[in-house]
Amino acid sequence: MKICALCRKEIEVDKYFTKKSVCPHCGGDLRICRNCRFYSETSHNKCLETKAEHQRSREKANFCDYFVFGEGKTPGAPDKADALKKLNDLFRK
Repeated sequence: MKICALCRKEIEVDKYFTKKSVCPHCGGDLRICRNCRFYSETSHNKCLETKAEHQRSREKANFCDYFVFGEGKTPGAPDKADALKKLNDLFRK
């Protein structure tokens, strides 16, 4: 399952996915850093791929050679329910 990082709605990505592909729900670009599996708010350059070039905008289409569409949840974002459970478990001990 792929999820648009901009509108958080489920989308289908076919084999013709390009830099010009847009979300059918919000019209936002899909080939963006925030949709990439390497995107990370806490990493240097907001990217887990150390060889990737710096991108000025994380929400605009780019030509990054390392782009891989993330699976399941918004790429780079921790699962909120899992994080909350860990936090609650920490304070129950």
